[in-house]
Amino acid sequence: MLDARATLVARYFDAFQAGEVGGVDWELLRVSSGGAGRVVAETGIRGRGSATGLTTDATAGWLIAFAGDLVSEAIMYESFDEALLAGRRRAFAEARLYFVCDPVPDGRLLDAALRGGVDVLQLREKAPRCAEELISFSAQFARAAGEHGALFILNDRPDLVEACAADGVHIGQDDEPVAVARARAGPAAVVGLSTHTPQQLDAARSASGDDRPDQISVGPVWETPTKEGRPASGLKLVEHAAADDDPPWFAIGGIDASNVGEVVAAGAKRIVVVRAIRDAADPEAAARTLRAALPEQ
Repeated sequence: MLDARATLVARYFDAFQAGEVGGVDWELLRVSSGGAGRVVAETGIRGRGSATGLTTDATAGWLIAFAGDLVSEAIMYESFDEALLAGRRRAFAEARLYFVCDPVPDGRLLDAALRGGVDVLQLREKAPRCAEELISFSAQFARAAGEHGALFILNDRPDLVEACAADGVHIGQDDEPVAVARARAGPAAVVGLSTHTPQQLDAARSASGDDRPDQISVGPVWETPTKEGRPASGLKLVEHAAADDDPPWFAIGGIDASNVGEVVAAGAKRIVVVRAIRDAADPEAAARTLRAALPEQ
């Protein structure tokens, strides 16, 4: 997907150059996935003063969206990192189905989940692992997410976001603060935060600047073995979360096809699942069923 759209982006800037837009020369420097099918590009820009003849060199970041084979939107930012962060944040806001998975022996499960409608993949490995092992595990997550235009999030390890080619990191209440995780993950990385009580959720929403998470998880709605010892927060927390959607939030914990309707009725439009897809006989069909239960807007 990225290679094909990188070609379209190159043609787009070639057209700019051919038209001598504003007397500016454009050079495409690099292209990356921006999540949700968008592309982020960096361009070199050289402008020539009509009176003085002097040139000014600069770079810019672009967040580019597509309608079929045509560029439908191109937003210019001061830097590549700023455009990449904006794209990742928009992708989170538009996401509906978030799949958390431990390392898998091959990418078939991940590809099936993504075909079924998963928008975000998270690699979650709770067993003690060295950096080299996590980087190795992450390769198939990064590949699958990239091929399907999805986001890839690393759990708990902001220091490895760049090495794992992840779009960001997810941390818990007992981990380092959001601002510290953001600084370690890099300027373009998104940072997600788990919340389990109304007080934690309100604190996350009221934070500002680098302390404010880009995405929030709310739960666990029901007790789940993936969060052993964590009491269920119930649907009341989902109802509390539904009062606001900034930053975007996802209900999590024990959600599957049998109860997703209850979560949606309580106000959720995004969910996180583990077992409902990982342990399904047909992961693609399971993902598609869950995705169909979630509202588009």
